[in-house]
Amino acid sequence: MNCISENGDIILKDFDCLNLKNTLLCGQAFRWKETGPGTFTGTVRGNTLCISEKNNAIIFRNTDEESFRSIWVPYFDLERDYGKITDGFRSDKYISSALDEFYGIRILHQEPWEALCSFIISQNNNIPRICGIIERLCQSFGTPTAGGDYSFPDAEAMSRLSEKDLSVLRAGFRNKYLLDAAKKVASGEISLEKITSMPIEQARTELMKIKGVGPKVAECTLLYGFGRLEAFPVDVWVKRIMAEMYADGLPECTKNYEGIAQQYLFHWRRNSKEFKGD
Repeated sequence: MNCISENGDIILKDFDCLNLKNTLLCGQAFRWKETGPGTFTGTVRGNTLCISEKNNAIIFRNTDEESFRSIWVPYFDLERDYGKITDGFRSDKYISSALDEFYGIRILHQEPWEALCSFIISQNNNIPRICGIIERLCQSFGTPTAGGDYSFPDAEAMSRLSEKDLSVLRAGFRNKYLLDAAKKVASGEISLEKITSMPIEQARTELMKIKGVGPKVAECTLLYGFGRLEAFPVDVWVKRIMAEMYADGLPECTKNYEGIAQQYLFHWRRNSKEFKGD
């Protein structure tokens, strides 16, 4: 990994398979905002970052080497060879088309609690509204960060709230699911730490003990919150993809990386000019 520290920034040079817009705005995370051409701001684990893409370099602004190594390297999964993985996908014509148009998507390794809540909120919802609900949740119940944003409130803090408290979110029926998740995680009835090392089938079952968490939310939480790249979330778009392109299931080239393949196909099917008007 070719990176240097310069004037308080960490600069990652000539790094393969990381396109910030494709990664941060492809529907897997909801706290990143495009604040300028090639520039994005977001908060992860209570740390607010401004990150830019320019001249084949990724610039992590106003951070230090320790934070870069401990927070941002795992978050962007920078130590994984995505180039090798995506090269393996090229034997499939559909994923190859998705790669041609939206190369550089990486699966963000988000904090499990935030991922769980985010995808509870995502149910029967659209991305702008999901982002608004999460922003109100953080502003109302999180703590200020040094970068001028708010942290995501932890399970213990949320477990002390009521549905009336959460009415400020304007999240409707999802409020009771958020509170059930908070109480079960805060009490230890559901251990996110134990889920990390569970076989994936057991992890799915454990997450679905939370009210409002069905197969899709569980799968999203495992993929985006626990880094389980074999997880395969299925929403209306992915159902459409499977019916149109993969009636017999995903190709063998995606084995163990079904979640990465899903993200490319999902983003391509939703945004490609090839499908406009469909």
